[in-house]
Amino acid sequence: MSMRSSTSLLGLCLATVAAAFLSPVAAQQWVMPRTPDGHPDLQGNWTNVTLTPFQRAANQESPVFTAEEVAQREGRAVSAVIRGAEPSDPDRPAPPAGGNIGAYNSVYFEQGTGVAVINGEYRSSLITNPSNGRRPPRTPEAQERLRELRESRSQFDQFDNPENRSLIERCFLFAGNAGPPMIPQNAYNNNYTIVQTADYVMLHPEVIHDTRIIRMGEPDPLPDHIRPWLGDSWGRWEGDVLVVETTNFHPLQTFQGLPSDNLKVIERFSRVDEETILYEFTIDDPTSYDQQWGGEIPFKKLDALLYEYACHEGNYALSNVLSGARYQERQAEQNR
Repeated sequence: MSMRSSTSLLGLCLATVAAAFLSPVAAQQWVMPRTPDGHPDLQGNWTNVTLTPFQRAANQESPVFTAEEVAQREGRAVSAVIRGAEPSDPDRPAPPAGGNIGAYNSVYFEQGTGVAVINGEYRSSLITNPSNGRRPPRTPEAQERLRELRESRSQFDQFDNPENRSLIERCFLFAGNAGPPMIPQNAYNNNYTIVQTADYVMLHPEVIHDTRIIRMGEPDPLPDHIRPWLGDSWGRWEGDVLVVETTNFHPLQTFQGLPSDNLKVIERFSRVDEETILYEFTIDDPTSYDQQWGGEIPFKKLDALLYEYACHEGNYALSNVLSGARYQERQAEQNR
């Protein structure tokens, strides 16, 4: 660096410092908003959409992306949105019979255009523990449960009955968004409304309109045999951090595809600035994994409304696939 450049840089720094002391606006720092009972105010609309993958890629050694990697990922995402929003060719031929006729395009998807930034780092995975950014191996007991689940399901065709279809297809639950843990699905509507009082915190995800009611104070856990869809959540304040522990998950609410009666999820909500809540989660399930594991996800303020996700009202797909399967069965029977 030349002497002229050094002198100019020093002058700029001194001017900036002086302006900070002289300007009341510049001197102001962000002040944590608080509720009437003195705790951090987490209320509002938030989104956790991100281009950062849940697990780190096997060939990605670093826990952070380089500036070049960030530019590539974010550039590809923007280009995909632009391409997907282009009008379809009205003269295009029909797709091959029996093939995929397509579904939503980028007008409907909302997969984000930015990598997750935490403590100034462009994270390469949302999982931060273990240090390799990947989910730890399942225990032999968990693998046996998965084998039993696959064996139970194998006695039915996937379109034999509504019970064989996924919970989200049946408009019951989208466990990934609702949680816990609350993990972005990178499809659409990764949005939440938070409302809190001294006695309760409400977490309302946009998808499937599930609502988690977290009771605050000394836990009074549900009996083991009572298992709500979203589990039994209790919250407490540790300083300025909201800590939530959830147990008693419904047996059909599988996390990462794995059923478990012993899953416990610990969540931590920290308001770090005007635009961000740092969300941390820990998975504690010794019957499924050989260690605790978890990660960090930034929730960014959403200056937009959440809309009704009227899943049941427009859920034609479920009846269509089942009636289609019944039609195929009748045709097969007639052709015998």
